[in-house]
Formats: sequence, C-alpha cells, structure tokens
Amino acid sequence: MKKAGLITSFSPPFFPLLPILPTAKNLTKITTIKIKASSTTDNSTVEEIRVCTNRTCRRQGSLDILQILSGISPPSLSVNSCGCLGRCGAGPNVFVLPQGVFVGHCGTASKAAHLMASSLLVYGDDGEFERSCRECLEALALRKRAEDEMEKGNFDKALVLLSQAIDLKPFGGVHIMYKSRSTARLAMGNISEALEDAKEALRLAPKYSQAYICHGDALMAMEQFDGADKSYAMALELEPSLRRSMSFKARIAVLQEKLTPANSA
Repeated sequence: MKKAGLITSFSPPFFPLLPILPTAKNLTKITTIKIKASSTTDNSTVEEIRVCTNRTCRRQGSLDILQILSGISPPSLSVNSCGCLGRCGAGPNVFVLPQGVFVGHCGTASKAAHLMASSLLVYGDDGEFERSCRECLEALALRKRAEDEMEKGNFDKALVLLSQAIDLKPFGGVHIMYKSRSTARLAMGNISEALEDAKEALRLAPKYSQAYICHGDALMAMEQFDGADKSYAMALELEPSLRRSMSFKARIAVLQEKLTPANSA
C-alpha cells in the first residue's frame, strides 16, 4: 500500500503549498489532483494548522473550515485560528506548521478533510484515501448529531450515533467521540462503561482536559472521591480557564462536600 506524503499538490481551486505570503509569481494553480507518495522524514510531521479568521476569509467560510478541521484532528495536531495570512482573494486560507506552507481556497469540507489526511500521512491508494476522508467527515457528522440529541436529553440515540461514528474508524477526532460517549453512558447510568470510554479518550489524548472531567464524573458516580479529585485537578492543570466555568465549579463544590466527611473521619 502506498503512503500519502505531506501535501504537494491539490485539485483546483487549491494552490500548492508555499511559504507564507506568497507572491503572484510563485502562486501557480495545480490543475490535477495527485497526493504524491513520499517517505516520512523528520520534518514531515505536521504539528499545527492555522486557519485565517480575518474578515475576508471569514466571509468565505473560514469559521466552518476551522470547526471541521478541529473536529477531525487527532490530539497530536492542533488547529487554531489566526489573523490575516495575505492573499485574501484566495481564501479561506490556512497555514501548515512547522513546514511553513500556505494553502488557499480551502473552502469545503472535502478539501479540509484532504488537507488533514495528507498532513497525517494517511495510508492507501487514491480510492482508499478518498474513502478515509469521506468516512472521517461522516463520523464527524454523526458526532454532531449525537451532541444535538444529548442536548435534548436523548442519550440513548446519542449513544447509537457515537458508536456508529467510532466504528467508522476515522483518522481524527476519535478522542472527542469517546469523551462524548462517556458522557452519554454516564447519563444513562452505565457507569462502568462510561469510565472505560473516558479512559480510552485519555489513552488517545493524555492532555485532553474534557476527558479528565468525564473520568472524574464517572469516579464520582462510583463514590471514588479521591480519584475524582485527582482527575478534576488534572483537568484544571491542563485548562486553567476551567476556574471560571460554572459547571466545573459545581462539580468541585459537590466533591468537597463528599471529601469533607471522609477527611474528618
């Protein structure tokens, strides 16, 4: 099987990867799609994708692209918004690091998935590569539907949708699916399964603060308060802004009530 190398060309209207702020002279359109196979080198790993959310790119749909890339990204690759990257007429524009390359016209879900898959060096021939991109987007859509069902209190439907999303084996975003399924299972009273899903989310993403919260919630339900305390503390260490979260403050308040009698005994 071939291994797709770091993006070297795109179908129209993509531009090839170029240093940031490219000039009109070196901004040549590629008219055929070809993800070229290449061997992995030390500098081939993409660590961050930045999406311009400045006014022009925002009008061209960059906020949607930011959301899609964030949803299909593995924990090893961060996706962040940024200011203007230049070439405003070529937006939505993204910038790949540490390679320092510019991609223009990344304006559809399919192109965002191609960018992510190529950045991750996804294996497969052209057909397998396309299928991986398609299934990753399908899994993201299932997760979004599941989150909508959870907001309505339909945790059983959410559980089915999240399980379907995980079964697709997408190349990114799986840790979020396990975290969400942990929440759904806990709400349904399936505490041990909720804990297992939280553990799996943490295995995939050891620095995922929301998974530590789910882990703590499951331990709280099991009345393992010391363990829950450690999980919440780790979540706060990873994401200090949780101090301002009302829901997180409520968790800590309940935990302190449970810990106080144990500490005084």
